[in-house]
Amino acid sequence: MIAPALSDALAKWLDHQRALAGAAQNTIAAYQADVLGFLSFMTQYNGATQGLGPVSRIGVRDMRAWMANERSRGVSARSLARSLSAVKSFYRWLAEREGFEPTAVLSTRAPKFQRKLPRPLAEDSARAMIDMVEVQARDPWVAARDSAVVTLLYGCGLRISEALGLTGADAPLPAVLRITGKGGKERIVPVLDAARDAVESYRKICPHELAEDDPLFRGVRGGPLPPRAIQKVMERARLQMGLPASATPHAMRHSFATHLLSAGGDLRVIQELLGHASLSTTQAYTAVDASRLMEVYDKAHPKA
Repeated sequence: MIAPALSDALAKWLDHQRALAGAAQNTIAAYQADVLGFLSFMTQYNGATQGLGPVSRIGVRDMRAWMANERSRGVSARSLARSLSAVKSFYRWLAEREGFEPTAVLSTRAPKFQRKLPRPLAEDSARAMIDMVEVQARDPWVAARDSAVVTLLYGCGLRISEALGLTGADAPLPAVLRITGKGGKERIVPVLDAARDAVESYRKICPHELAEDDPLFRGVRGGPLPPRAIQKVMERARLQMGLPASATPHAMRHSFATHLLSAGGDLRVIQELLGHASLSTTQAYTAVDASRLMEVYDKAHPKA
């Protein structure tokens, strides 16, 4: 059980993350679940309601017990590291607000895990995916809409939330888009003619009024298009194409980066196009490119 004062503090921190850090709604929900799970464990472990006082006295032993409990429940090292990151962020904010020492929590080391490499589609598969998505819908405007969204993911490297966050004011698409991504980070993204044309084809036949302040991409009833709609249409398309489950909307963004790198794109430029805060995140694509190079080498070289 959590005391009202602590519950109120958590709500204020989540508001802070939403308003100042620019966290997406899904991220906010994950933060809330992670911190509440942590506080729930501390309630059971220490046998007392978690309020500002007990929380301020959390020690190294408590942190070790929580992490051991999470691993015993089958929580992966990756998921535990994510939860710990949320707990640390909340605890740091709370300590500054309430004036207590946060070292025991902040010094807790995250479990090590092997970072998953991005899983892009092959170039021909990425292009074919756009075509296959377009034939999934019966209504021509829905087909044009889905094709336009997926073209933006692959042609501009947008996250699905960024593509669906475009408004009527963004169309017709300019030569470059100003995209506000994770953490409120703004970046400039060049727009390919193919992406601009796909969006215009959709706009011409969309039955809903696309006012400047309204979402550019609409659901059948005129509301904002949910990410799940694009995920589902890509699921159907990948099954027809015989592609693995990794062929998701986010894989189109991975494909954008990997294919740029394969064509000689500069890593720093790709970092800026993707909106990565750290170059190390973008460097994962160099490993993908190298692994594909070795795969081609092994298949093609007569001495391999």
